[in-house]
Amino acid sequence: MQPVSDETLQGIGFGLGERAVFATDPAKSRGRFTEEARSRTRTEFQRDRDRIVHSTAFRRLKHKTQVFFSHEGDHYRTRLTHTIEVAQIARALARAFRLDEDLAEAIALVHDFGHTPFGHTGEDVLDECMADFGGFDHNAQALRVVTRLERRYAEFDGLNLTWETLEGLVKHNGPLRDPVTGADTQGPVPATILNYCELHDLEIGRYAGLEAQMAAISDDIAYNTHDIDDGLRAGLLTFDMLREVGLPRDILDEVDSRYPGLDDSRRGHETTRRLITRMVEDVIAETKKGLLRLRPGSSADVHEAGETIVRFSPEMAALEKELKAFMFANMYRHSDVMRVRAQAEDIVRDLFSAFMAEPEKMGGVWSAHLSQLEEPALARRVADYLAGMTDTFAQSEHRRLFDRTPDLR
Repeated sequence: MQPVSDETLQGIGFGLGERAVFATDPAKSRGRFTEEARSRTRTEFQRDRDRIVHSTAFRRLKHKTQVFFSHEGDHYRTRLTHTIEVAQIARALARAFRLDEDLAEAIALVHDFGHTPFGHTGEDVLDECMADFGGFDHNAQALRVVTRLERRYAEFDGLNLTWETLEGLVKHNGPLRDPVTGADTQGPVPATILNYCELHDLEIGRYAGLEAQMAAISDDIAYNTHDIDDGLRAGLLTFDMLREVGLPRDILDEVDSRYPGLDDSRRGHETTRRLITRMVEDVIAETKKGLLRLRPGSSADVHEAGETIVRFSPEMAALEKELKAFMFANMYRHSDVMRVRAQAEDIVRDLFSAFMAEPEKMGGVWSAHLSQLEEPALARRVADYLAGMTDTFAQSEHRRLFDRTPDLR
C-alpha cells in the first residue's frame, strides 16, 4: 500500500475538504452492466441514489414491517423509516471521513429492498418454502430487485446501478468468500448472486469499499437504538429493564443525572439519541485507528486490506453484543411479538402454497408464460411476487384467496 501522509490522516473527521484518497471516486466508477452516457449534472453515485429513491421497491418499504405490524400505530418504525435513519447515519459517517456521501447513502437506501412482508418472519417462511429451489435470502433478493424485477426503463430491466453500489449491496457485511481459500464465509452463496457475478463480477471474495462498510455499521446502530425507542413506546421494554444492560444503563445514568424528573417520552428520546452518538463516536475513533495502521493510499487498498476497517472498538463491540442479546430475549422474542409472528407465518405459507398450485391467481405479468416454467422457475417467480408484497397487500391477497385471514393483533 502507498502510505497516506500523517497530515491527511489527522484531518479525517474534522469538517469538509477534499475527498480522501481512500474514498471511492465516482469519476472512476467501473460503470454499469448496460452502458449509458454519463449525466451532465450528477455524479454516477448521485444518479444511483436518485434511481433508488424513485423506484417502486423504495415506496413499498413504507408498508413493510420493521418489528411492529402496521396496525399497531403510525409512530412505529417501518422498513422505510428505518432505511432513512440508516442513510442519515451512513451519510454522517461518510462525511466525517471525507468519503463519497452519495455512495454511502445509496447503499443504505437500497439495503432492505429484498425484505419480505412481515419482516424477518416472512423471510424465514419463504426460505423454508424455497428449500428445494435454492432458498431465499434478502440480500440476494435485493440484487434481483435492482437488476431484474424493477421494470421502469426502456433499455434495461432493473435500475442499472453502478458496479460500486451493487458491490456494496451484496457484500456490505464483508466478503462472501474467503479470498485465499475460496470457502464461503457467510454460509452458501445464493445462486442469484453467483449467477449475476458470472455476467458482472462483483468480486465477492474482496472487502467492499469504506462507503459500504459505513452503511453496514449504520444499520446496526440504527436498529439497536431505534428499536429501543419502539420497544419503550409499545410497553415491551421499561427503563428498569434497560438498566440491566451495560450500555443503556450508562446512558440512563447520564440522562437522569442531568434531567431529574424528566417525563418518559423525553427520557426515552434523550437515551436513544445519546446511544447513537456514543456508537457513532466509537466507530469514528476505531476507524481512525485502522486507517492510521493500514494507511490505504486508494480505494483499491481498502478492498485488499483483508479486514473490515469500519467497526466498533472491542469494548463497544462487547456492549453492542450484550444489547442485541437483550433485545432478542425481551423484545424480538416477546410472547406478544411471537404470537403475531406465528399468524404472519401462516399468511406467507398459505400464499406460497396457493400460488404454486394455481399460479394464474397472481395475475398481471406474474401470470405470463406460465406453461414455459419448470417448477424451480415457477417457485422463484412466486417468491419474487411474495417478497415484493407489503404487509397490507399480503393480508388483502390472503383475504381474497382464503375464508379466514389472521388479524395480526
